[in-house]
Amino acid sequence: MLNKEQKKKLLEIARKAIETYLKTGKTIEVKETDPVLLKELGAFVTLKEKGRLRGCIGNIIGQKPLYLTVRDMAIEAAVSDPRFTRLETQELKNIEIEVSVLSPLEKIDSVDKIKLGKHGVLIRKGFASGVFLPQVAQETGWSKDEFLSNLCSHKAGLKPDAWKDKASEIYIFTAEVFSEKENPALSRLP
Repeated sequence: MLNKEQKKKLLEIARKAIETYLKTGKTIEVKETDPVLLKELGAFVTLKEKGRLRGCIGNIIGQKPLYLTVRDMAIEAAVSDPRFTRLETQELKNIEIEVSVLSPLEKIDSVDKIKLGKHGVLIRKGFASGVFLPQVAQETGWSKDEFLSNLCSHKAGLKPDAWKDKASEIYIFTAEVFSEKENPALSRLP
């Protein structure tokens, strides 16, 4: 979906957005003309420090151009993920940025359609919802039942077996995931 230059551009935008926001409290102005980066696509920005999660926030559904979603989610991941303290400017040099660009959601009627490692999953029941990106299955090594049970209980605040309930809506999506680790010229890691 994205070529090497587009990935590089999004990673640059994410790092510059975080750096500027941490130093000034302001959101950088960015202009983009690439038609792919202008598409309204969902995206997540994940921050890792020495391989460990340090922040991750995103929008499942695109509500603005992709490059602006990445800019805004990078800042949110750095300062607003409730699981972590706000990133400090001096920590940024040890942070690896990963971007996940999401496909549109597809509602499914059977969990048999979920391919672990390929699909991210969104579950929704009433006002509760939770999402796991495709890479969660690879990172945890969970079975499909474990993946869905953890999604329900830890992310959506539902009972672990809520995914079996006919009142639950399940959506799948794919993600194109890339990071500074794959683009060493961008990485600020020592």
